[in-house]
Amino acid sequence: MIKTHSHANDALVFLHGFCESTKVWEKFAKPLEHKFRIILLDLPGFGQNTQNIHDYSMESMAGYVKQQLDEMGVKKCVLIGHSMGGYVSMAFAEKYGNMLNGLCLFHSSALPDTPEKKENRNKTIEFVEKHGVATFMESFVEPLFYADNRKKLRQEIEMMVQIGKDTPKESITAGLAAMRDRPDRTEVLQKLKCPVLFIFGKDDGAVPLEKALEQCYLPDNSMVNFLAKTGHMGMFERPYETRKAIEKFAETIYG
Repeated sequence: MIKTHSHANDALVFLHGFCESTKVWEKFAKPLEHKFRIILLDLPGFGQNTQNIHDYSMESMAGYVKQQLDEMGVKKCVLIGHSMGGYVSMAFAEKYGNMLNGLCLFHSSALPDTPEKKENRNKTIEFVEKHGVATFMESFVEPLFYADNRKKLRQEIEMMVQIGKDTPKESITAGLAAMRDRPDRTEVLQKLKCPVLFIFGKDDGAVPLEKALEQCYLPDNSMVNFLAKTGHMGMFERPYETRKAIEKFAETIYG
């Protein structure tokens, strides 16, 4: 699904994470619409974009994003990637860096999976194959949120579980394999010409704090937000702070 408006040259492009869709951004990005051109994309295999997936990798998804932007006449943008969307953003930065005015890694990383994480991806693939998507989603979403936030964000958690349950099994297993096999892109981060915004949750099990610290000094120009009592889902856990961070970042770029 694509949201757009008249600001032609100040695009913010939002990429969702694994087992998510544009729905995770809709409410979050709405207040930014009066200042920027907001583009929400469903990555291949997710949301409304579940047509056939043959070649599934971060690189092919980055190619899909490029194709969509070309079709919309977007020559340059600020790319905001949540989690897996951040991995796609890093692949995009490597191939099409000249199209970036800025890059935001939103609870994401340029680092590859550790051997332990790769092993976990394999176990998860086996689990999904054996028990199905619905069973997997019941246990997958809640731990992404900081423990103390889970009760008050019950509705958001249920929405995410539902988005996941509506995702084809092939998208989930192919997505897990693609994340497992993605390369180290810290060098891309180092060479990037555009400013980079990092948003990290201090209690994010998926992107541990020490891994976050390892990379936030790599770009020439970076802004970093560490959020206390926040897990992996800042757009729900800390919507005001994370939206303000993105708005401020985009304003420094677009003036």
